[in-house]
Amino acid sequence: GTLEEAGNEEDLSFDELPDPNLSLQPGVELSTLDEWIRSGHAVYAEALWDHVTMEEEELAFKAGDVIRVLEASDRDWWWGVVADQEGWFPSSFVRVRNVLSSDTCHRSELKDQMRANVVKEIMSTERIYMKHLKDICEGYIRQCRKHTAMFTPQQLNTIFSNIEDIYKFHRKFLKDLEKKYNKSEPHLSEIGSCFLLQGEGFSIYSEYCNNHPRATAELHRLMKLGRYRHFFEACRLLQQMIDISLAGFLLTPVQKICKYPLQLGELLKYTPEEHRDFKSVSDALDAMKKVARLINERKRRLESIDTIAHWQVTILHWEGEDVLGRSSELIHSGELNCVLRPGKTQQRTAFLFDHQLVFCKKDLLRRDLLHYRGRLDMDHMELRDLLDGRDSDLGACLKHAFKLQDSATGEACILSCRKPEEKQRWLEALREERQRVIEDQEIGMEISEHQRKQAILNARKSKRGNIKICVGCAVPLAHQPLHPLHQRHVTVPTSLPQQRVFSLAEPRRKPFYLWHSLAHYARLRK
Repeated sequence: GTLEEAGNEEDLSFDELPDPNLSLQPGVELSTLDEWIRSGHAVYAEALWDHVTMEEEELAFKAGDVIRVLEASDRDWWWGVVADQEGWFPSSFVRVRNVLSSDTCHRSELKDQMRANVVKEIMSTERIYMKHLKDICEGYIRQCRKHTAMFTPQQLNTIFSNIEDIYKFHRKFLKDLEKKYNKSEPHLSEIGSCFLLQGEGFSIYSEYCNNHPRATAELHRLMKLGRYRHFFEACRLLQQMIDISLAGFLLTPVQKICKYPLQLGELLKYTPEEHRDFKSVSDALDAMKKVARLINERKRRLESIDTIAHWQVTILHWEGEDVLGRSSELIHSGELNCVLRPGKTQQRTAFLFDHQLVFCKKDLLRRDLLHYRGRLDMDHMELRDLLDGRDSDLGACLKHAFKLQDSATGEACILSCRKPEEKQRWLEALREERQRVIEDQEIGMEISEHQRKQAILNARKSKRGNIKICVGCAVPLAHQPLHPLHQRHVTVPTSLPQQRVFSLAEPRRKPFYLWHSLAHYARLRK
């Protein structure tokens, strides 16, 4: 799943969060809270979720609202006020943020106190996370390397990936945070700059997150053997780690990179614009969102290049560099007619990747096979929509057509579709391809040369009669979704064998009755 999905899983990073049943800060008992209210202290809670009223005396609020708690004698339902409205609300929907004496209940002080709480939470979770990284590196990896008979270097690399690099990075990051942390007045801390200073370093999470599914699979395989289960448990006890499985510990980096945008978003909410840390926190939030987006995109692209590599090895008479030399994603595909001159067209199956448009031709005898017939460099092409009617330059009557013209040489390629909706989808796809290239440049999206070569090598090794690829051209465009671009992939069921997949694109032929009768008669004689 994506990083957003991972962030919603059960929290295994052991943050000091409040009891979800009480929604109180750690160490705050329900009786104590009610005593504070009775003694005249002002108790404020922050809404974690929207609350829609069901009864007349219930209090409605939205996530992020600050509620003053007026009564907390009951465990589940409290009485409070927000925006001059009073009523009952479920305690599980809020988190107590402040307990202030009556003479200090000012809005600005309340916001300062809330910012201080967020800063403390960031510092606390970072220290706990550092402890987990240290335990993994010193408690597990160090012991595993001593037992060469049980673990090969390749196995350790698969299970732990680059977590030692992450540990090294976070030691420096935590030192920067400690320097900027104001212990006496936490709300004045200027920790936003730390995220900006180490912004590039967070990209090391990409390798770890991409490898995590393989690590989980390998660890699951080893855990089926008793000697490995006992070994990992012994490592945990020797390091005096909490009672969490190794799989749980290895999930914490994936969850941690998800949490930074959430924590920074909450910090920004309580940072006034005049605060010295406001711009740094705002920029840090954008930077960490970009990191999370880049990690998600790299994970998806690595899956995509394996698909493209398997597709390419099925194409006959391929010429020139591999499609992965410049591209990493299939954006759209389908049938097009290349208009050469009046009355002369060539039917082609076109595959639009980022940076290039590849043309193939179906085999005359075996329609499930494709022959390579050339490509266009989309980085130098200008798209022009053509109106239906006679084209003066070509001297031909065009219908549902568009032109791709090389901005450097002036050479043009005119392509036409069978239906207007097909043309519209191609125009959208071609614009999407340009936008995708720009986005990749902005976020620094790159696939290494080693990863590209490895994908091609694996595809050639596993070349068989069945292919598991994205070949949107194999499905008649009339059966494709109206907006396939929103899906990021144009796909067909991967379980279908190659002959079956491409046969979907072929119209049903009327049976040749004489041949059918002879074949039927031959079976009866046999």
